[in-house]
Amino acid sequence: MYEPRLYRNIPANQRFSGIEISRFETDLWIAVAGGTVEANLYDYVNDVIISLRDDLYRYRQRCPEFFASLEPLPFDENAPAVVQKMLNAGIRARVGPMAAVAGAFAEEIGIAIKQKFHVPELIIENGGDIFLDITEPVVVSVYAGGSPLSDKVALRVPPEYSPLGICSSSGKFGHSKSFGNADVVTISCRDTATADAFATAFGNRIHSADDINNLIAESNTIDSILSALIIADEKIGIQGKFELQLI
Repeated sequence: MYEPRLYRNIPANQRFSGIEISRFETDLWIAVAGGTVEANLYDYVNDVIISLRDDLYRYRQRCPEFFASLEPLPFDENAPAVVQKMLNAGIRARVGPMAAVAGAFAEEIGIAIKQKFHVPELIIENGGDIFLDITEPVVVSVYAGGSPLSDKVALRVPPEYSPLGICSSSGKFGHSKSFGNADVVTISCRDTATADAFATAFGNRIHSADDINNLIAESNTIDSILSALIIADEKIGIQGKFELQLI
């Protein structure tokens, strides 16, 4: 059984083929099962990105602190679906809603593609945050910047937890705001926005390798977290439902 590692430059194979799409702040790598990419997928995804982005900016007119808040904001049942996901994720992880934006976009785009094109399997990576809807296992390598463990470890993700999100935060690379010093914190949840928010929340609290054990133990008490992996100062901690592989 072919198990692709999730790099943007993986070649087309009998299971997946991929394309890259960048629009505004959204930077996607999309892999679909079946060996070919629909000719109109690019234009369709571009339209979905614009629609989601418009939802955020319209909501900011009603809630000016939405983009800037580092604290959870109240849930709003009248907000657009993508905003509701971000608000709910921020409340769960005790962070601002924008901590969940990349994961929320990845999942919303993935759901839209599945509904439009009826693909059997789909992977969306949005700036390092991943939404997966799979029927066979995949192996997800963990990028940790300049750490010697970067791309040396991976999670083997079985399909029974699909669809799900796998999201990462780092205090040492990337554009996202982090108040910690982790090489990487990678969190898996059924809901991709929630995974993104918890990755940020835990990443904010990693200042050295001494913090790993306590946060791994804490993650094990949170029902919505399927797995947690933390790399800091050449040390690693992991718990959860996915097998760790060396690559």
